[in-house]
Amino acid sequence: MKLKAILLTVAMLTLLLTGCGSKDNTGNKTTTTPAPTQGAVTTPVATTPPAATNAATTPGVTSGAETPDVVTTASIVDTEDAFLKAISKEGTWIIAITKDLSIDKDLVLEGEYKNGKKDDAGKDVVQRKIALYSQDENRKITAKYVLTAPKLTVSSPNGSIQHGAFNGDLYVDVAGFELVDATIDGDVYFTKKEYKDSFKMDDTSKITGEQKVQ
Repeated sequence: MKLKAILLTVAMLTLLLTGCGSKDNTGNKTTTTPAPTQGAVTTPVATTPPAATNAATTPGVTSGAETPDVVTTASIVDTEDAFLKAISKEGTWIIAITKDLSIDKDLVLEGEYKNGKKDDAGKDVVQRKIALYSQDENRKITAKYVLTAPKLTVSSPNGSIQHGAFNGDLYVDVAGFELVDATIDGDVYFTKKEYKDSFKMDDTSKITGEQKVQ
């Protein structure tokens, strides 16, 4: 009788232990081990920041230009020191101001510069430009500025002043100078007749003073 009770107890324990495990398709008991969470590393998804979009861009060539100028070929300035460096022989072919500037000394635009383009013969195009304006990404002019100085001498070949105003006397000491939608509030002096003969200005440009050779 005692032996029968012992056997019955063992059978019940075996049945209970068997019920605590799960069985796979073969009928064997299996246990499930949870995936460790401590120390798990999640690889972040790389994202690319959106390209910067500025409302104002480097002013481009006005006459016949179809594409924007290369930014690295321009100096965008808003101080006297930066402007003086930009118009020097160590400057750039485009000098663009972003606000009215008043400088109490004579200015000289000097040095020969190429604009990065080729002419029909495959030669580098020589050009120099003072841009007195800002434009948006669609090349629409958004603001025009005034540059003031006692005197500005242009010595760079094929130089121009575009879309703004210079308040002072202008001296042209080179061929191929041009005004594009620009105002000269002062006199314009050409150091040679040939420089005056090669000078161009469009219908929206004006000179308030005299034009003469001296």
